[in-house]
Amino acid sequence: MPSSFSFSDPRLAKLDGFTVELDGARERADIILARAPYNVVSMPQRDQLRLAFEALDEVARVRIIVVRSIGEHFSSGGNIGGFMEATPEHVSKLAWNIASPARCAKPVIVANRGYCFGVGFELSLACDFRIASETTLYALPEQKLGQIPGSGGSARLQKMIGITRTKDIVMRSKRISGKQALEWGIATECVPDSELEKTVDKLVDELRAFSPLAQRTAKKLLNDTEDSTLAIAIELEGHCYSRLRQSADFKEGVEAFNAKRAPKFTGL
Repeated sequence: MPSSFSFSDPRLAKLDGFTVELDGARERADIILARAPYNVVSMPQRDQLRLAFEALDEVARVRIIVVRSIGEHFSSGGNIGGFMEATPEHVSKLAWNIASPARCAKPVIVANRGYCFGVGFELSLACDFRIASETTLYALPEQKLGQIPGSGGSARLQKMIGITRTKDIVMRSKRISGKQALEWGIATECVPDSELEKTVDKLVDELRAFSPLAQRTAKKLLNDTEDSTLAIAIELEGHCYSRLRQSADFKEGVEAFNAKRAPKFTGL
């Protein structure tokens, strides 16, 4: 059964707006937005989320990280008043904090339902797999405040779906349904609301069956080559392939394949 996770970092002694659960049997940690009904993300919470991802990245018994929420909405966005109170130095770190799922070496899955606005959307875009409920509405509504997305939203979206669709979302503060997000390549899957948790559980178990080393390598390679030329991407892919060729996990994978059995990967 999942249990609450305690961090050694004193800055995480009292979590602001979220909790963390560890399920040792399934090798997963859940970061749970817990400021229902709208799970508004505070300024201090952003930095704590970064610290939580960094800490969980170092926990060997955690293979997969899941980001989810309590209630019918993932997050309606950030605490608007906090922007006016924050220092320029704090504001300049917003994108770095929210990018922590992308920097995390382990696979990160986010479960979206209901409102997924502003920083909630940007946090989701930084994750590796976005599982959307059919109730999900994605939006970057900052134009309504005389502002633009400040935590990587417009930049990540443009990489995913191109400039035309990104302008449609950002410049019109347009809401996109889970089904539309799937069609446009934003969401990984879109499922009925009642199947969201089950779908996430299934993906966790699927990812756990692979080599941890190969998973970490694939994630870093794909992130690092996103902006590179094809030639450089192929060159880096070859180097990563060559290194994995020497791993115990690759040896185990080949032996298991030949023996027609399930592999037992160790991450070495």
